[in-house]
Parts: sequence; C-alpha cells; structure tokens
Amino acid sequence: MVEPREGATPPAQLGALVRDGGTTFSLWAPRATRVELALVDEHRRQTNHDLVAGADGIWSLHLPGVGTGQRYGYRVHGRWSPETGERFNPAKLLLDPYARAITGGVDYSGPIRDHTAESNFLPDLEDSFAAVPLSVVVADTPAPQPLARPLELSELVIYETHLRGYTRQHPAVPEHLRGTYAGMAYPAVVEHLVDLGVNAVEFLPLHHFVSEPFVVGRGLTNYWGYNTLGFFAPHGAYASSTSGTLGGQVAEFKEMVSALHAAGIAVILDVVYNHTGEGGHDGPTLSFRGIDHGAYYRLTDDRRNDYDVTGCGNAVDTSNPGVLRMVLDSLRYWVTEMGVDGFRFDLNTTLIRDAAHHVDQNHPFKQLVAADPVLSGTVMISEPWDLGPYGYQVGRWGRDWSEWNDRFRGFTRDFWRGAIGGVQELATRLSGSSDIYDHGGRAITSSVNFVTAHDGFTMRDVVTYDLKHNEANAERNRDGADDNRSWNHGYEGETDDERIVADRQRTARNMMATLVLSAGIPMILAGDEMGRSQGGNNNAYCQDSPVSWVNWYSREDWAAQEEFTRTLLKLRAAHPLLRPSAWRYHGEVTDLHGHGLGRSPVAWFAESGTEMTTEQWHDPGRHTLGMYLSDRTGAFLVYFHSGWDPIEVSLPGAPWALRYTVEAHSGLASELPRKRLTPGSTLTLPGRTVLVLSADVRSGAQLVSAPHGASRGGAGTSEASRHTPGDHRA
Repeated sequence: MVEPREGATPPAQLGALVRDGGTTFSLWAPRATRVELALVDEHRRQTNHDLVAGADGIWSLHLPGVGTGQRYGYRVHGRWSPETGERFNPAKLLLDPYARAITGGVDYSGPIRDHTAESNFLPDLEDSFAAVPLSVVVADTPAPQPLARPLELSELVIYETHLRGYTRQHPAVPEHLRGTYAGMAYPAVVEHLVDLGVNAVEFLPLHHFVSEPFVVGRGLTNYWGYNTLGFFAPHGAYASSTSGTLGGQVAEFKEMVSALHAAGIAVILDVVYNHTGEGGHDGPTLSFRGIDHGAYYRLTDDRRNDYDVTGCGNAVDTSNPGVLRMVLDSLRYWVTEMGVDGFRFDLNTTLIRDAAHHVDQNHPFKQLVAADPVLSGTVMISEPWDLGPYGYQVGRWGRDWSEWNDRFRGFTRDFWRGAIGGVQELATRLSGSSDIYDHGGRAITSSVNFVTAHDGFTMRDVVTYDLKHNEANAERNRDGADDNRSWNHGYEGETDDERIVADRQRTARNMMATLVLSAGIPMILAGDEMGRSQGGNNNAYCQDSPVSWVNWYSREDWAAQEEFTRTLLKLRAAHPLLRPSAWRYHGEVTDLHGHGLGRSPVAWFAESGTEMTTEQWHDPGRHTLGMYLSDRTGAFLVYFHSGWDPIEVSLPGAPWALRYTVEAHSGLASELPRKRLTPGSTLTLPGRTVLVLSADVRSGAQLVSAPHGASRGGAGTSEASRHTPGDHRA
C-alpha cells in the first residue's frame, strides 16, 4: 500500500485550502484509480472535476474562483475487492476527511451503504448523492484569543459537560442561542463557571458526528456524539441559526473559545479517534470506507471484516502512517487554528495498537505527540482502556499523560455507601493514587479523579437509585452498566421524605469533598454541583431531551451542594497545599534557613489526635481518618468520617498547629463551631461528615513542645507510615 512518507508534504496540503485566488483540493487515497471532486451548488447540482494523482497516494487539484462556502464531496474509483479491503464504489459521494465544516445530514433510508441489501460483499450502484452530508470549503481565519496565562496541570478543575445540554434550558440564555456554541459563550453561563471555581471545561465530542442507524430507527439520536464523521469540523448542529453551517460553525466555535479564555477557562475536547460513524462494513459508507477501507480501518486476517476493539463496529488503524498523520494533523489544527488547550482521548488504547492489533505503549502515536512542538505543550488525558485484548491500561501511559482514574470513582462511591471497611485505600486515593501512578517519573497530576462522568449516574442519581432506569432508551432497560456502586438510602427514586433527602445530600457533599480535596486533577460532571438528575438513566447517550439537559430550575433544592462545592474550589485555588504539583514524601518541613520545624508535609491522624498506628491502619472497622498537609507557612487538617454515629475528635497539638479554624464541612451549619479552636481541644464530629480545618503553624525554628506521646519527627518516623500504601506520599 502506498503511504505518505514522513515529511513528504506539509500537513496543510490535505483538505481544501483557499489560496491563490481559488481552492486547492487534496485527498489521500492510496489505492484509488481515479478521484472525482464533485462541486455542489445551492440547488444541489453537481459539477465534477478529476483530481491528479501525485506522490504518496495524494490526489490534488487547484480550482480558481472557488472559495469559502463551496460545498463538495468526492467520488473515489478503484477495485471492488472486499477480500483485500477494497470497497471502492464511485456511486457513493464521500466527505473529505479533512473537511473543516460539514453541512446537511444523513437520510438513513437512502442508499447510503456501499453494498446491496442482499449481501455485504456485493456493490450497490445507486447514487447516494441526495442522502449524505457535504463538505464545505472554509478559509483560514484568525485563531481565538488565547488564555492570558496557561494553567498548570495542578491548577486544573475540569468541568465535563455536554455543550447542547448545558444551555438548552438555561433561563438567562436567549432562546435562539440555547444549545449552541454562542449559548455556551453567553455571559451568564461563563459567569456561573467562574463563580463556581471551574477553570477548564471538557466538552463531550464537538467533532462533527452522526447517529447510528439503529438509534435513528428507534426515533432517537446519538446525543453524546461519540460517533465522529469529521475530525476537523466542529459539529454543525451546534451552530446557531444566525451562523449557519456553511462555515459559520467554525467562526462561532472560535468565538466561544475566546469568551471562555477571556474568563480564564481552558477548553478541553473529548475526542474520538478510535472509531468513526460509519460503523462496521455493513454500515453506511460516508467517507473513510469509500476512500480506502483497508487503509483507515483495522481488518480481520481475511481482510473482509472489521476488527472491532471499540464495540462500535470499526476501529481506526493508527498503525498506518497515513491514518496516524490524519490524527496528528487534526490535533494540531484544533490547537493552532481553533484555540483548544487539551484533549481527552476516548478509548485511547485503540490508538496505540500495532499492525497486529497488539497494545504498544511505545507506539509512534505517543512518540510523535511527545516530540511535536505544538502537542507536547497541551493537556493530554487518556481514557486508558478499550474493549480489545489487554485493553485496560490504567497507570501505564507514561510521563506525558494524565488518565481517567476509574479506581478513584469506584472507591469513593463504595466508601461513602459503606461497602468498604478500613481507611487504607482512602489514604491512597486522597494521595493521588500513588499505587497506580507514582512510578517512572510520573507526576501526581497523572490521576484525573472523578466520581461521576457522562457515562453513568449523575451524583444525585448515585445517592437516589440502586438500579438503572433506562426505559426511555427503548432497549428494555438492558443497556448501561449494572455495577453502579450506588445507594438509594432506603428508597428507590425521588421522595419527599426529608430525612432521606437530607441523608442523600450529605452523602453527595461527602463525595464532592473527597473529589476536590484529593491530590490529582478533579473532574466534576456538569450539574453535580446543583443536583442534576437523569431520573436514574445511567446511559443517556441517546437522550437529547430533559432527561440529559441541565435543569437550572432545580438549583434551590440543592443550594447547599452548590455552595459547598464553591467553597471547596475556592479553598483549593487559594492554597497550593490542596493542589500539589509533586508527590509529597515523608520528611520534615524546614524554615528558610533549613531548620526542621518538627512536622512533616503529610501525616495521618486518628481521632485521638495522634498519628495512626499500625493496628489502626489495619482495622477493617475503622471509619475515620485525618489527613494533615503542611508546608512552611501553613497547614490543613481534613477529617473523613463515614460512620453513622458522631465521634469525639482531639485536635493535634504542637508542632502540628498553634490553632485551628473550621473552613468547611459537609454537615449542617449548626453542627460544628465557627470559632477558632486550640490544639488539644476536642470537638464532636457528626456522623458521615468531612471537616476541613486550616491550621496556623510555626514558620521559624522555635518550637512549642509536642504533647506527650505525639511524634516530633513527622509521620515518616512512625511505624504506621511503613505499613499502609497511602501514607508514604500525598
């Protein structure tokens, strides 16, 4: 197979490039025998032009007088030979893989498959022209306003949201802008994010996507967007009516990025390079399959069928240099031209499989990303698994990557529903999951901590439902995960019982506190701060409806959750102790002259006010743990108590603190004092509560004597520090 050589042509040569009084069209079709460019006018009339074959399988043509807004597609000729991965069928009009905008939709009842209804391996000769979307020529325009100051990974607070669903019911957004790029950029929306304390928005897929035929057949749509059709095009349906889809979506996207950047908010895209919206070879042929089935997709040994490690019908083959180039070109385009600050890669293991479909952590994809001057400086987050052999790669992505930490999600839910005994793993998860990530020079920001995400229950639903309720998906409630680790607090679904409601909201606050106060990068699901519910639907991928939209009218019922989240995020932003950039190993904090101050950067306390003993670390019935964090100028002591009953807590004395102040807690306002507290004093910690105390500390060499029995050498000298995985670093 002919493949582009490294450096053979600059990346910008592919696609439709407006220049020299016209547009140059270039398409990589390595095994084609002929490529026709079909220009389409406003009356959907075609004018066809033959492209000229060049080196490395690239076909190109410059057409004077053609510019922005021109609609076009390709007809690619070649052999019909499914046994060699060649399914060329010029009757099918194809999208440009490098199209910067896409207009129109798919008629799923039209002739969109390359094969007949009788056989997947016989060509269908009916023209698909009237049933498929079109590519649009878009000229270069200035990039969005950049962030005034790029954010460090340790500063990030990621807010995962669906662009359309976030503003679809927002009362302050004008009706014609709701659910659009312009709606997301609306001042009231941006102000909420800033006020909450969010500084990075991670959007569910914004690459142009289509729905799967089986979803459309149920009268639904692919709402989440994990079914990409254009890796360079912002999704056309998210453009407002004032912008349109003939390139207006590109301008509106850039304006949204500028608005978020002006507020200090980074933009991260959830990207789906692992598969495309064409599905398996029995699905529609809209672009890649018709250009070269065997080049773009992984195939089985007989070359007739797709080798699917994604569960979506196909898998993009990044072992092919031409396909890998497309992925890297796309990433660079979104950074340099569209202003994006980072990416979260869906089912990322698929991208590091070699030609034999084996997982390779030294794959050229990772090497090229690390060496690229543009991409090496962007946020890179891996969903570190796929559905193929050895696809679960959590903790193995290396120094340049952060990863979704599903161990954190599962543990946090289990801990607060009482399914886990003891506090060893709690310390480990609070410490950045050092058991998973503290190796090979990886940073503490390798862990992206989350309790909820788009896939699964919202936080409100985690505390409201034991079972999934996906009936609206029309799959007889068989879709979605059954292992939700949720807890309905004694009643399934919403209730007016004030005690149950109060208990649920308390548990939600506890989970939010565990998320925000843990080392690593926190990711909050949009609406969790205000009690968003999906009615128990844990797989709302096909629900473009109030089921999935953020309900801005339910905020009052969960006002305490929103205020608590805001308080925690402001504490995190103001105090680097709560957002470490490096692993904190046991030792001793020193003053400016190097003199020891008698306390360690991290220590773990029992309710007695003394450091945890070996016996306490290994007590499966223990429900309480104090996390102490310190530097030269300050300290925090955070208690996590999952027991139902209140417990008396003695506050550690010198050298750990001179005095304490309650900064936040997950209980009721009246349950804990607001006054300053002295070391050695006791307080009653209510059942199922997280308590955050700030501590004044000595910053000079003069020390107050430690109380009898307390360790002066820091947690590193205690026997307990050698017996639990969580206390070695934080």
